[in-house]
Amino acid sequence: MAPRNAYATRLPVDDQRDHLMVQVAKLYFDMDRTQAQIAADLGLTRWQVARLLSEAREEGIVRIEITPRAGRRTGLELALQQRFALHEAVVVPMGASPDPALRLEAVAQAAANHLAALSPRPALVGLSWGRTMSAVARALPAGWAPGAHFVLVNGSITLHATSARNAAVAEEFAQSAGGSASLLPVPAILGRAATRLALEDDPVVARVLALAREAPVACFGMGGMGAGSAFVTSGYLTEAEIARLRDLGAVGDILGRFVDAQGRIVDADLDARTIGLPLSALQAKAHRIGITTGPDKYAIAAAALRAGLLTALVTDEATARTLLDAPEPGARQDTA
Repeated sequence: MAPRNAYATRLPVDDQRDHLMVQVAKLYFDMDRTQAQIAADLGLTRWQVARLLSEAREEGIVRIEITPRAGRRTGLELALQQRFALHEAVVVPMGASPDPALRLEAVAQAAANHLAALSPRPALVGLSWGRTMSAVARALPAGWAPGAHFVLVNGSITLHATSARNAAVAEEFAQSAGGSASLLPVPAILGRAATRLALEDDPVVARVLALAREAPVACFGMGGMGAGSAFVTSGYLTEAEIARLRDLGAVGDILGRFVDAQGRIVDADLDARTIGLPLSALQAKAHRIGITTGPDKYAIAAAALRAGLLTALVTDEATARTLLDAPEPGARQDTA
């Protein structure tokens, strides 16, 4: 007789398996998707979808509402998915004023669980760099995607030496997965647009950028506009330049591209000197997983959602509530 879960060895275990059951249950019970549609979206068979739904009921994950054993705010997740047309949202419950380091670690762990539960497992993944992505790399389980290839999608060489290994993200992802990595060993921002064009024309750099474009999955953090911006600490921009970008309407950066509240580039000259995927290439990808947490990231997360740059969002409870409560830019405010 076959074991109760004949395909269990092919599915993620523990938190990752719970994540997949929650994802299927939300699509079926709250988003009114058919089992056939869910199977097509997630790369499963209809039998696997039916079995996951059955197990979710048997194990108490589905009752009157979806209640994953790992802490999740599924009501907020569903609201984000419906409002911003996301394929998936993962919201980590946190206190009103948690320690920023603890909040980052919690969101990074949730993002790692989400990545490890992707089905089918991606063979090629594009990555940004920075503190958020470095935290995700540390949280990934060993052997989660054997043979997968990871490629940096924007320039990563830092100009200032720091104790952090924020630019070593692709290597750390590859090491945890049991895969390989392609690096983009060039500056993130150059002094002249002509230099950027020359570097991108180099066969070695061009090959990495071609891989970055081909990757069907992109996973990235989002940068705020404070003095702690990775582009300030890495030596690319000064605090005065950040202030100038803020005056131009910038609310943060995505892949090093500084954008306004609607996700539009604010400084064409700076953008022309930035090496990496343009936002148009990011938007063409099937899976665009944004990871963000903290008050300094509220505005850039909202901009990414408004611009349609995300298919999935991993964040904390306070950020999710802020995104859902915020009016559209320019919307009339009642003063009565």
